[in-house]
Amino acid sequence: MASAAFSSLCCRSLIHPNNSSTTFNSNYDSKAPPNSASSSSSLSWKTRALPSSKTSISLIAEPEPVFSSVKSFAPATVANLGPGFDFLGCAVDGVGDFVTLSLDPDVRPGHISISDISGFPGANKLTINPLFNCAGIAAISVMKMLHIRSVGLSLSLHKGLPLGSGLGSSAASAAAAAVAVNELFGGKLSTSDLVLAGLESESKVSGYHADNVAPALMGGFVLIRSYDPLELIPLKFPESTNLFFVLVNPEFEAPTKKMRAALPSEITMSDHVWNCSQAGALVASVLQGDLRGLGKALSSDKIVEPRRAPLIPGMEAVKAVALENGAFGCTISGAGPTIVAVTDDEEKGREIGERMVEAFMKAGDLKAIAMVKRLDRVGARLVHSTP
Repeated sequence: MASAAFSSLCCRSLIHPNNSSTTFNSNYDSKAPPNSASSSSSLSWKTRALPSSKTSISLIAEPEPVFSSVKSFAPATVANLGPGFDFLGCAVDGVGDFVTLSLDPDVRPGHISISDISGFPGANKLTINPLFNCAGIAAISVMKMLHIRSVGLSLSLHKGLPLGSGLGSSAASAAAAAVAVNELFGGKLSTSDLVLAGLESESKVSGYHADNVAPALMGGFVLIRSYDPLELIPLKFPESTNLFFVLVNPEFEAPTKKMRAALPSEITMSDHVWNCSQAGALVASVLQGDLRGLGKALSSDKIVEPRRAPLIPGMEAVKAVALENGAFGCTISGAGPTIVAVTDDEEKGREIGERMVEAFMKAGDLKAIAMVKRLDRVGARLVHSTP
């Protein structure tokens, strides 16, 4: 089993992907937050306190574990939501990743080992080296925040999300792992701390963006107001309003890095103004529970979707079919290839999903599956614990 440890908060691991040994260099600076001098400042970012009974803290004493084993869950997410590229996202109920974390006397104190990865087809592609695994990176980051040096941990990851699906697969793994480590040691850290841990994972795997990992941890809709300092604003969607996401995932992998490479380096002022206005309308619609307004804004991106749509066979036809069959709006979920549509009725959502699946086969020659899910208002959470 691969394992990793740390010697101080200012240390970063230096390891070759094919080498199971781990060494440390206290002078090494890995990818740091924007405008920071070194990675040692990662725990002192100015963060906005998120809704939580806990505040962002810097622990001095190593906490004792309160459980011998915990199991956590983190939901799928829809990032961007059309015009909200890298600053808007929401959590989706009923599908996501599970992490089981245990105290393990066979793992060296201060180290974490990934013992098993299971679940969705393709999960076996993921490395068990925690330094290069989404869950492992986030877990190590939380261990650093908590100063865990006296016990070894073993992590098992169950993937409920396909890789490269546009449903926040890497973020779900990171969020579940961060919550698991935190809860194993008594839940000492705030949500904002856990988002920072998730961001560290995302930055090494798919890019420095929080529009998946923030809603995966917080639930609901989330606006990333700023990255430096990190400021997150939860957007409360009215509980009395029915909202259903129609998620159609084709058998086609769209790696986030590849889809980000397709984006324009420059945009026109008119497109900038248009997208800003649509993003503002989307936020207002979320807060008001206005599904028609939400769908209209969701469908109106002029910057990102036009560049990514041609890379997903049949996407434009699928979107057209969704709107023709009564969806309030439709766009690419995250980097794709999953396409998301919104409606106010579950049965209607199933019908829309069936038409979208048919369109993927007809226009893109791709098999696809459809799911109809509600908004996840809770985010990553503990689902089981063993004393």
